[in-house]
Amino acid sequence: MSLYFSEEHSAETVNARMGADVDPRLKTVMAALVRHLHAFVKEVHLTQAEWEVAIDFLTKTGQICSGERQEYILLSDTLGVSMLVDAINHRRPPGATENTVFGPFHVAGAPERAMGDCISLDGKGERCLFEGRVIDLHGEPIQGARIDVWSDNSEGFYDVQQPGVQPKWNNRGIFTTGADGGYRFIGIKPVSYPIPDDGPVGQMLGHLGRHPFRPAHMHFLVTAPGFQKLVTHTFVGDDKYIGSDTVFGVKQTLVAPFEHVRDGDIVWRSPFDFVLTPAAA
Repeated sequence: MSLYFSEEHSAETVNARMGADVDPRLKTVMAALVRHLHAFVKEVHLTQAEWEVAIDFLTKTGQICSGERQEYILLSDTLGVSMLVDAINHRRPPGATENTVFGPFHVAGAPERAMGDCISLDGKGERCLFEGRVIDLHGEPIQGARIDVWSDNSEGFYDVQQPGVQPKWNNRGIFTTGADGGYRFIGIKPVSYPIPDDGPVGQMLGHLGRHPFRPAHMHFLVTAPGFQKLVTHTFVGDDKYIGSDTVFGVKQTLVAPFEHVRDGDIVWRSPFDFVLTPAAA
């Protein structure tokens, strides 16, 4: 391999500069990154002006990041990379509930609630009964499973986005299953909402003719001894953004029923069973 750079052998020349004692995994990852990056530049015949736009975009993406906002994760989400990494790292056997992205709005330490409690504290929105079971791959109930749930309010905001406006822990709670593996709580039928689109990622979506919305969903974090952690959502199937989630988080198996009912102040019922994978798998 030539020591000097050429268009034809650009990636090989760059990768040849790595030292002999580089960590093997780092070497594999970086060598592949260089190969694919150089192949992309060659495929699209990237112009100098386009390269400068890309550098400016990445610079502005970094500048808007803060302790409260991570624009690079937003970029990864909207390019489908976050979901791809999640899918590769959470391959599960047929019948197991699928993972999806964690999202930025989980808060540790949500209150433990009694089965059947209401997590909606602001009195807004259409009340919905969420219920089902946590079971294993053979359909057997899992006792002691912890179900950490959270959602936006009826206006499309999470409580952490509106401190002082929403009650603390609004639309959040943790429930623990009994011997029957069942869970039951009252929340609201969630609504769709936009991701932050006032930065470089929002501008990118605009140029690509894409909207910034996520379809309505309820978050679930389900854990149980001896089983893999499950991070997932259930989605409202008639949401107008169900087929165009801006972060690609929707999987067909996670579209849940939302049945219209009249039971006191409960307007909706959403039954859904969570099937956990053994840790050994």
